[in-house]
Amino acid sequence: MKKEWGLFVKNESLKDYVSSSNYIVFFGGAGVSTESGIPDFRSKDGLYSQAWKYPPETMLSRSFFQSNTRDFFDFYKKKLLHLSVQPNKAHQALASLEQTGKLKAVITQNIDGLHQKAGSKNVLELHGSIWRNNCVSCNTSHDVEAIASAPGIPLCSCGGVVKPDVVLFEESLNDNIMIAAMDHIAQADMLIIGGTSLGVYPAAGLLQVFKGDKLVLINKTATHMDSAADLIIRDSIGDALSCFL
Repeated sequence: MKKEWGLFVKNESLKDYVSSSNYIVFFGGAGVSTESGIPDFRSKDGLYSQAWKYPPETMLSRSFFQSNTRDFFDFYKKKLLHLSVQPNKAHQALASLEQTGKLKAVITQNIDGLHQKAGSKNVLELHGSIWRNNCVSCNTSHDVEAIASAPGIPLCSCGGVVKPDVVLFEESLNDNIMIAAMDHIAQADMLIIGGTSLGVYPAAGLLQVFKGDKLVLINKTATHMDSAADLIIRDSIGDALSCFL
């Protein structure tokens, strides 16, 4: 299959791929949410490039959560809670595509819940969600506002610390979500990868089970999967998917 580079053929090629597919899966990363104003980690303006007392990957680790809980929540509330942010064209287009019955699942590495906010129903959150929070002692559920408004460390009525349901460094991904994601990708005849450089494992390793005939990459920079792609679009993910709005 001829690979199309650039933007001039993107809409028709992508539409043609979708029209000839019956089981589409979308796999997305931080680039999907940056267009809503949520900073990523690895870009020149991302969290890794900013000066902190500790590296972001240290502050977002399980051991740091346990040993420096107050500093963890200070960073987490300032930099990962973006409660007023709204879905962008990419989120909206994927929700619209799901309604047609062709898009079977959205697999995301993001924790912001914007896919659900846009209307997507079958969303597999590999790294968890800021919108779910549970007491580490009694497992009572707490809404995100309880985290955001707490002075310092958010505590449950039992006295336990309320931990966000996000996968921290040093923690494993949820087995059930991983299995479900692998199952969807294995069944897909079309896989759209968007807004990710595919550098985060084990999530990126899920793509190895794809056996379909249409692999689409939408990313502003190159990835190690480019040579395997049938269509590469170097563009904003929102602009690339806007043909489905």
